[in-house]
Amino acid sequence: MDISIDTPHSPLPTDRAHTLSMVIKSFKGRRDVAVHLFRGQWGPSDENLDWATLIGPPLDATHTDPAGSRKIILESFTDVERDRIISYLKEQYSTRLTGIRSAVLTFPVPAGLTGLTQVEPGKARGFIEFEKIPSYPLDIPLKGFYDLNQHQPMVEE
Repeated sequence: MDISIDTPHSPLPTDRAHTLSMVIKSFKGRRDVAVHLFRGQWGPSDENLDWATLIGPPLDATHTDPAGSRKIILESFTDVERDRIISYLKEQYSTRLTGIRSAVLTFPVPAGLTGLTQVEPGKARGFIEFEKIPSYPLDIPLKGFYDLNQHQPMVEE
């Protein structure tokens, strides 16, 4: 399994700045499915951040609401949480995963983005809710988003 962890090149403006994804060898009839991991919930105290420095100008004039961009930061992990999740994934799913990747958010995050907690599941996209797995040991409300349309079927149709 390939594990890639990007480290920040300068001090981060918040500790909640690490993203995670994993690639599952086969999932729901598809191969090499990328799953974007994120924090599925948080408390009011987590929202006490300096949003003026964390959220920047929008990428375009039609998407200016900062709410989704705030969610992206709140959905991210601290370095300690990232390391705990990676350790869990390595122990529990080592034979099922081909890779785990961690990246660092770039600050300021542009206003107008959409957080994964705002995405609606559909026929080909959905969520893995790790807290519903009986053997899930972490106290982190971990979820994973996948889109099967982005991946090749195991058997060609």
